[in-house]
Amino acid sequence: MPRGEKLYLWEEDDWPALRYDLPALAVQLAQTSHAQGLLLGRIADVGMALREQASLAALTEDVVKTSEIEGEHLDVASVRSSLARHLGVEIGAVAPVDRHVEGVVEMVLDATTHCRAPLTAKRLFGWHAALFPTGFSGMTPIKVGGWRDDATGPMQVVSGPDHRRKVHYEAPPASRLRGEMSNFLRWANADTPEPVLIKAGLAHLWFVTLHPFDDGNGRIARAVGDLFLARADGGRQRFYSHSAQIQRERKDYYDVLERTQKGSMDVTQWLGWFLANLHRAVVSAQTTLDAVLAKARFWQRWGDTPMNARQVKLLNRLLDGFEGKLTSSKWAAIAKCSPDTALRDINELVALGVLRKGEGAGRSTGYGLGSGEVGNAGSEASLRDGARQ
Repeated sequence: MPRGEKLYLWEEDDWPALRYDLPALAVQLAQTSHAQGLLLGRIADVGMALREQASLAALTEDVVKTSEIEGEHLDVASVRSSLARHLGVEIGAVAPVDRHVEGVVEMVLDATTHCRAPLTAKRLFGWHAALFPTGFSGMTPIKVGGWRDDATGPMQVVSGPDHRRKVHYEAPPASRLRGEMSNFLRWANADTPEPVLIKAGLAHLWFVTLHPFDDGNGRIARAVGDLFLARADGGRQRFYSHSAQIQRERKDYYDVLERTQKGSMDVTQWLGWFLANLHRAVVSAQTTLDAVLAKARFWQRWGDTPMNARQVKLLNRLLDGFEGKLTSSKWAAIAKCSPDTALRDINELVALGVLRKGEGAGRSTGYGLGSGEVGNAGSEASLRDGARQ
């Protein structure tokens, strides 16, 4: 980085006095708060078991997508099983869970379900240790559960091959981190005048600007933001995933962060993007809730119909959003049964009207849920506890 030239926010004389134009953000702030209220109001009209399922769906997406932003792909079934176990939610058959999945789950749950607890260095170190239980990031050993020491050089965000690297950002030197993080944590735990959604956006930006760890800074920055969003929601359960929306707009996310960190202390543009992205996340959660309610309506209709465990498992896979075409061969592979047994399972459900035969012939025939059985089967308020698992 050229010396004598201020490139980044943290090099400004008045850092960390971040500024923003609140009137310019008023409309977005109101729209986002209104969307949150609509979602929470709708959630309040359903039974406890359905709220648990909606929260489980949102948290599963959050854990998977916050890792996906960093290029890591977690097994969705393992994430869901881990979350269900931690939350005490019954989901029937569980998938094996590895320690890495457990670490991300533990961080996300601690940030959201204990959102009122102070944010401390010890807590952040715990999150970091949970993300990197082996002390390695990939094949590279890293300092775990402590601020980075820059032993291998300055902390930089780069892209491209080694011979043509582009430096997008360079974080403050490690020698400044103890003081910088003390300032951040003092502000994070103080009763400050910002609206809570604004504070969530500022916390996300401030933390990722400091980049205090050798790795995992993006995931922990999003968890810090989620902590303040959970405070804004006023409850222990989460029903939308901000990380999922960020992942959908990943390029814009990195672009606006880079522009902001190379800009002035006025971070209104970042907060505008953050609020707009959050608004889209909350609106998108209505679709997730629709799916949870549709699943409940399905089992409300078919719950008393005799079915074997294979049929229940595959129907739940369809209800959760099966990718591609469900064929008898895929049924056999997922249910771990013979092709003849799979076809017999399917034909029984087709005869009942639970499944319908789609396009194709022979083993390439596709099957989907029968028409109409997940349609309106009463108001949301009538959908009380439980869905067949």
